[in-house]
Amino acid sequence: MRYFVDSYGCTMNQGEGRQLSARLSQLGHEEVQDADAADLVVLNTCTVIGTTERKMLRRLSQLEAQGKKVLVTGCMAKAQPLLLQERSSDAMILAPENYGSFSNLIEENFGSSSPRPLPDVAVTEVLPIAQGCLGSCTYCITRLARGPLRSHPLEALRREFDALLDRGAKEIHLSAQDTACYGLDIGSDLPSLLRLLLQRPGDYRIRIGMMNPDRVMPILDELLEVMRDPRIYKFLHVPLQSGSDKVLARMGRNYSYEDFKVIVAKVREVFSDFSLAIDVINGFPGEEEEDHLLTMQALREIRAETVNVTRFSPRPGTAAASFPDLPHGRVSKARSRETTDLRFQLADGRNADRMELVLNVLTTEEGKGGSTIARTESYRPVAISERLPLGQTVTVRVTGHAPTHLIGERLDASILNN
Repeated sequence: MRYFVDSYGCTMNQGEGRQLSARLSQLGHEEVQDADAADLVVLNTCTVIGTTERKMLRRLSQLEAQGKKVLVTGCMAKAQPLLLQERSSDAMILAPENYGSFSNLIEENFGSSSPRPLPDVAVTEVLPIAQGCLGSCTYCITRLARGPLRSHPLEALRREFDALLDRGAKEIHLSAQDTACYGLDIGSDLPSLLRLLLQRPGDYRIRIGMMNPDRVMPILDELLEVMRDPRIYKFLHVPLQSGSDKVLARMGRNYSYEDFKVIVAKVREVFSDFSLAIDVINGFPGEEEEDHLLTMQALREIRAETVNVTRFSPRPGTAAASFPDLPHGRVSKARSRETTDLRFQLADGRNADRMELVLNVLTTEEGKGGSTIARTESYRPVAISERLPLGQTVTVRVTGHAPTHLIGERLDASILNN
């Protein structure tokens, strides 16, 4: 049987999709590169906002119209199975909490044969380290889809980490709903996992995935100490969501803006060259103009390299879906536009500060028009205007910048030492 895993959404979902693909190959099934050529499509869904949910349902209808056998996995499989069944009575549904039975389900319905070679790994691979979280955010449907925290065992993660590197990966993204929670249910923690993985010798990079402020605060000092290892990107993704404590409380975020500033200050005290990604939600129920202005001021103070801007979308089954005082759509759209404009302005300024720097970067992906995308030690993307082998460390001089990336010119490595 030919299969295609069609994954959407967050890094963790992408990583789990790759793991499901490997299991299908181990059962003797053949991976193809698009759904049109597949007998079975694993639709690995995301439902974080309403727009994404509608996209997933349209995709399911398209696959059914093409006569494909479909297995729906990911967040919708847990949070909205009835909605999926209404759209397609023939699709199989497997929630993330039941991924342990994935191979049995495939074997029962599609059989098995001699194992095929595992799908090729990319230069960048994802290693999911946990399911679920310990949060109580009032707006988050992912919490309902993924359930309580279930950390993967340390030794199992080390084996998978080593296997990815053995097969050629150079950059590993550790992912979870909240990586800062890792291990709290099994008597461990994220710094301990990092130290275990770093026992593996070699020239590779680790990127730590998203972590919530209230969970990173207790481990921050130890985490920053582990991050001194040059193989860990000097990068963190810590969602702010709002600069208003009133809105943060209504979101169930369990920290204040001052708490967030303490985290940022500590990080930048330890690492002079550090890249910070944050998230902001515009138009949350009860958000007034004053709250929006506080968020804008917070962005100016924090000056994060990346700001992911989202307009609030009420999700079924969450407390916030029934909150009153939802800002008018025109208002939330205008606030989102203002936030985005400021985000690009600030990011361009941060990148302008790096003009003429000479840096070692890791080539990670092909860019547009024959270019190559590489990552600095702080995970900033650099566009290089020539096609280079991926997974290589090269030396560049920063010759230009945009809000989303740096522009670099490749140099001879010896120039770095002159």
